[in-house]
Amino acid sequence: MKTEETTTAEFSPTVFDTKAFTEGLKAQIKAAGGTAAFYKQNDIIKQLTRATFQAMLDAEMEEHLGYGNNDREAKKTSNSRNGKGTKKVRGDFGELEIETQRDRDGTFEPQLIKKRQSSVGDFTDKIVSLYARGMTTREIEDHLREMYDIEVSPQFISRATERMQSEITEWQNRPLEAVYPVVYVDGLRVSVRSGNNSGSIIKKCVYIVLGISCAGKQEVLGLWIEETEGAKFWLKVFNDLKARKVEDIILLCGDGLKGLPEAVESVYPKTDVQLCVVHQIRNAPRAFSQSPRASNFRHSYANYPSKTVLNSWVS
Repeated sequence: MKTEETTTAEFSPTVFDTKAFTEGLKAQIKAAGGTAAFYKQNDIIKQLTRATFQAMLDAEMEEHLGYGNNDREAKKTSNSRNGKGTKKVRGDFGELEIETQRDRDGTFEPQLIKKRQSSVGDFTDKIVSLYARGMTTREIEDHLREMYDIEVSPQFISRATERMQSEITEWQNRPLEAVYPVVYVDGLRVSVRSGNNSGSIIKKCVYIVLGISCAGKQEVLGLWIEETEGAKFWLKVFNDLKARKVEDIILLCGDGLKGLPEAVESVYPKTDVQLCVVHQIRNAPRAFSQSPRASNFRHSYANYPSKTVLNSWVS
């Protein structure tokens, strides 16, 4: 019986040849007169990054057209190369300039570095992170210049933060589920910079609404910042949830926030409002006088059904 032999090489995926790359790099170092002379030429990491980007973009164009540069015999399409342009790309490696190729039909869409893309990796996300921490546009420019030796315009920073703002707005207005069996509301004090990120650091309260869906999944329904809380503010919050398709809340748990029960009753009249058990326990000793406080609390602790919560408070 004749068997057909197949080599494993036919099924092996193409991988980057690190050995050939290493040998080639060593040969260039030797030709330059050693590592000391090689390092003096230029920023080696930046050169390697540029060469890698350029080679991969050129390969993308060859795949798109179906033939290599100046390989007219293999050409089977009316489309062809239509000159080159240049663009600057920023990343953790700094800033470098690469050549971008064009085709006559205008159908070439590079994947490694897309059209109108000016940053690589998580560089833009780092700008957004600096902005979110309260740094001004000028401070971000100075930081990037010091860390990466990159000149970034205020317009580039604005575009990065505008992208973040659009994503936040989309998240804030996303539709929610019709029913949430349990919803928690609470406030978190955070430090923010006043005066359009140019003033002093002040404390503000971010009110968080956390819902548990019918499937048991926890989900942050929204975040709101307000100077003072009250029935008017909470009415705005629950009307917002209503507009985002939340038809009913079975149980709402909070820590005695001002105006909360009245606002819930106006929008969701059938919702039960429960004061947070931990806050109830923390506030209970305030009703005792100082002298018998410990003994009275121990008596309450002994008769309370959930000792686990009390243990966390006592400790």
